[in-house]
Amino acid sequence: MSFPRYPVYKDSGVEWLGELPGHWDLRRIGYFFTERREKVSDKDFPALSVTKNGIVPQLDTAAKSDDGDNRKRVCKGDFVINSRSDRKGSAGASDLDGSVSLICTVMQPQEKVHTPFVHHLLRSQPFQEEFYRNGKGIVADLWSTNYSEMRNIMLGMPPILEQTQIAVFLDRETAKIDALVAEQRRLMALLKEKRQAVISHAVTWGLNPDAPMKPSGIEWLGDVPEHWEVKRFQRCVYVAEGQVDPENPTYSEMPLIAPNHVESGTGRLLELESASEQGAVSGKYLCKAGDVVYSKIRPALRKVCIAPEDCLCSADMYPLRAHSGLVNAFLLWSILSEQFSALAVLESQRVAMPKINRESLKEVMLAVPPIAEQEAVTEYIENEAAKFDTLTTEAQRAIDLLQERRTALISAAVTGEIDLRGAV
Repeated sequence: MSFPRYPVYKDSGVEWLGELPGHWDLRRIGYFFTERREKVSDKDFPALSVTKNGIVPQLDTAAKSDDGDNRKRVCKGDFVINSRSDRKGSAGASDLDGSVSLICTVMQPQEKVHTPFVHHLLRSQPFQEEFYRNGKGIVADLWSTNYSEMRNIMLGMPPILEQTQIAVFLDRETAKIDALVAEQRRLMALLKEKRQAVISHAVTWGLNPDAPMKPSGIEWLGDVPEHWEVKRFQRCVYVAEGQVDPENPTYSEMPLIAPNHVESGTGRLLELESASEQGAVSGKYLCKAGDVVYSKIRPALRKVCIAPEDCLCSADMYPLRAHSGLVNAFLLWSILSEQFSALAVLESQRVAMPKINRESLKEVMLAVPPIAEQEAVTEYIENEAAKFDTLTTEAQRAIDLLQERRTALISAAVTGEIDLRGAV
């Protein structure tokens, strides 16, 4: 969809605005808004969170305070923006009365502006970049923009009727885009679910649907193929012990795998850096190429991968090496199964910090088919997982393109690059 440009433009003389439609007003923010600075308590005015999705009731993850007048008052229709650069894009017009953190700037629009238009304008990427460019700070994550600096930023503002038209158009079109994004996210969730089901079925019941079954004797495992063995973890897997100093020259240049390097639930290693590059100082485990590296912390995240070469791993992970009769890759997929994950999560809940300890891990029972069948199952899972991963990548690419279009459309509309007067 393409839109016409305005018939007449003028040079705004402002770098971030560039050319503006000839009839748009050019003034400082302070002309269109007044700052609301009233301090209140969240006991009297419900706490709100300023997020990238706008102003919402306070999130459970937000920091709480028992102080008295520790918040800024917000009235419905006010525009609120987080002044901190590490919260870039956290802003919006509020549909709620309440209170926000003192690090936020609260602005009351004057009659000269249409609040829904302002919501799009001040959340647009060009304005956000200009907003933080006007800030101050010692380091990047503490960089902030106060109202005294913000009030002098120049805005291009169309007449009220035109503001309304632009806002109506953007509300409608962004809702369409958001619906398409939500559809792609649902597809990704379904693909993830199906991928997991394929893994769990293959490592528990194999590839032959007609294979005779037998009770495993393990409640969480259920029936398994009759010719499979059910073995205790410690009988078929070596759990490495003994740590080394990552600052020792012998080990400092070796790759170091930590939980944050492993993608949750996929078995995929995301990055590989040396111990020295990561500034590692505390004891680490040695891993051989092909070892299964499993995070014992928060097993619900299912962070496990295969070491691509001789390396180190975090003390928060277990290096696992299959004994004769068990293939490392089959062990990986077994650990990623729903059945194993559920048991690991249950065991992890016995301690304050969710983790599965070495003793509990050694007692876990595994269903182990013959070597040839393990290899066949592994090949099947890898092929199927690759298909799901391709579809997931395509869905994510579609989301990225939709979000890019959304951002570009808003920016073009609120800066006058396109004429939407006939589009509503």
